[in-house]
Amino acid sequence: VQLQASGGGLVQAGGSLSLHCAASGDTASGDTMAWFRQAPGLEREFVAASWRSTGKIYYADSVKGRFTITRDNARNTLYLQMDSLKPEDTAVCTCAVCRTCILSTLQNFRQYNYFGQGTQVTVSS
Repeated sequence: VQLQASGGGLVQAGGSLSLHCAASGDTASGDTMAWFRQAPGLEREFVAASWRSTGKIYYADSVKGRFTITRDNARNTLYLQMDSLKPEDTAVCTCAVCRTCILSTLQNFRQYNYFGQGTQVTVSS
């Protein structure tokens, strides 16, 4: 599976960005797809996930109410709409695929099988 993330950029606090992640290769609608992010000096952090083919969505508390994850299985594309951005949202955002995740491990990046190359999101104050 190959993942190509795009859509990052520089935005002022309160602004919005929309990330896209195009998946190719041996993809499956039953995979869990998620967004993670990593700020300098910090560990990779869970942002949001679309769990398998259940249609269930999960968010990190830090982004609930501000970010929206959606998935188009026909286009093998994952999206992340980020609104009301804050300076602390500054990070490299990466999409990921998990073949074996269960609900209790959904937020653990070590359980994911594939990661994209990441796209930089910078929010100025």
